[in-house]
Amino acid sequence: MVYFIGAGPGDPELLTLKGYKILKNCQVIIYAGSLVNPEILNFADKNAKVYDSSKMTLKEILEVIRRYKDKDIARLHTGDPSLFGAINEQIELLEKEGIPYEIIPGVSSIFAGAASLKRELTVPEITQTVIITRYGKRTYVPEDLEKLSKHNATLVLFLSVKYLKEIVDILKRNYPNNTPISIVYKASWKDEKIVSGTLEDIVEKAGGIESTALIYVGRFLEDIKTRSKLYDKAFSHMYRRSEYEDSNSFDN
Repeated sequence: MVYFIGAGPGDPELLTLKGYKILKNCQVIIYAGSLVNPEILNFADKNAKVYDSSKMTLKEILEVIRRYKDKDIARLHTGDPSLFGAINEQIELLEKEGIPYEIIPGVSSIFAGAASLKRELTVPEITQTVIITRYGKRTYVPEDLEKLSKHNATLVLFLSVKYLKEIVDILKRNYPNNTPISIVYKASWKDEKIVSGTLEDIVEKAGGIESTALIYVGRFLEDIKTRSKLYDKAFSHMYRRSEYEDSNSFDN
């Protein structure tokens, strides 16, 4: 069995319990060495064979899987495999060759970054939408960033910080210039770094950060005092009657 395991954003303790249990019992490990914290390998069997996929092609990865197809293989991906995980092409080959696999979700860096920023991505009355994308340069992106920015929703860009100036120039066409923006470098790692500002000054502030960072844009970064209705005593739902309903019930 091949297990595609979301290794989390960086902090080894953010590996899920299920991922940990499977990893420690696998005889072969293929991990994205350029992004996955190598400390996570400490959870593996000391006798496991380890391969760094950052130095391998898809063909070479498949050759390793073929060689050990009778063993349990942990394919460690950074964050969660469903976000920019490049798993589709691997799955296609496994299915073609009849090799069983399972996907184990992980904690995405988008949530580790939000935790470090101490912010909720969906703020009541401000935005209930999160757009997750990347800026297309070497890799084609079918969605147009300028069109996406027209929503003024919470925006998170992966794999794009190298092009920060170009991105900011595009976002200014729809977001107000004073819109807050934060760059989170290596979210949850020991050397994590956060740089915050607005669309007006972030390029100058974030100089030098060119990889392994997320870009967060939107008013959710402001110190907003709006409140969710979830715990509002005047708001009823299937689990709780509102204070108004209680005061007007026939039982009182």
